[in-house]
Amino acid sequence: MVKRDCRQRKAWFKALKCVLRLFIRKPRYLLLGEGFCDKGIILTNHVGSLGPLTQELYFPKYFRFWGTYEMNSGVKSVYKYLSQIYFYQKKHWSKGMSKFLGFIVAPFANMFYKGLNLISTYRDYRLRQTLNESIKTLQENQNLIIFPENSADGYHDNLKECFAGFVVLGKMCLKQGIDVPVYTSYFRKKERIVVVDNPIMMSKLLDAGLDKKEIAENVRNRMNELGSMDISKYLNKNTL
Repeated sequence: MVKRDCRQRKAWFKALKCVLRLFIRKPRYLLLGEGFCDKGIILTNHVGSLGPLTQELYFPKYFRFWGTYEMNSGVKSVYKYLSQIYFYQKKHWSKGMSKFLGFIVAPFANMFYKGLNLISTYRDYRLRQTLNESIKTLQENQNLIIFPENSADGYHDNLKECFAGFVVLGKMCLKQGIDVPVYTSYFRKKERIVVVDNPIMMSKLLDAGLDKKEIAENVRNRMNELGSMDISKYLNKNTL
C-alpha cells in the first residue's frame, strides 16, 4: 500500500481542480532571482478571488494559504463573510445582491475552502494558533502563501497598506531556529504573470533594524514596483 503524502490535496479536491483548470488559464511565474524552495514564505497580492484560486491551481510547490477564519468555520460563517464583507465591503456590490450571491455561493465556497486546508488567521489571542500551525507547516517542508494587503475597502492594483503578520511569524520562527526565504511577488492579472522578486532570508529581513510596520511598508512598496515595472527584458528567461 502506497502511503499518501499528507501535504497533497484530497482526491476529490484534486479532481475539482482539474475541472477548474479548463476555465482558468495558467499564469507564468517570472523569477527575478532564485526559484522557489521547498519551504518559504510567499507574499503576494489578492486580486479578489482570482489570486488564491490561480495560486491553488498552478503554484509549483506544496503550500498552504493563510486566510480569514470566517472562511474556515462552516457554511453560516462563510455566508456571513461573503454577504457582509467580501461582496459588500470589498467588491462594493449592493446589500441585496451581496446577500443573494452569498446565499448561492456559500455552500460551494465552504466546500472549496475545506479542500484548501487553509490556515485560519485571527486578529486576537487566537493568532497564536495561526503561528503554531504555520511553523508546523514550514517544518513539513511546505511553503506558506500569505496575502498581506489590507483589503478592507476593496482590492486595489496599487496596494495601499500591508499588514505585518508575516513579520510576527518570522520572529517566532527564528526563536525556534527556523530561517526561511521570503519571496515578495505580484500577480499581474491582465498579463497572467506572477512577478517574483529575489528572495531574502527572514533573518536578514529582520536584522535591518526596522520595526514590523516599516518592514510591511517596504514590502508594500516593492509589491507595487513589481506590479508596474517593465518586465519585457525578463520574459524569455527565468519563467515557470
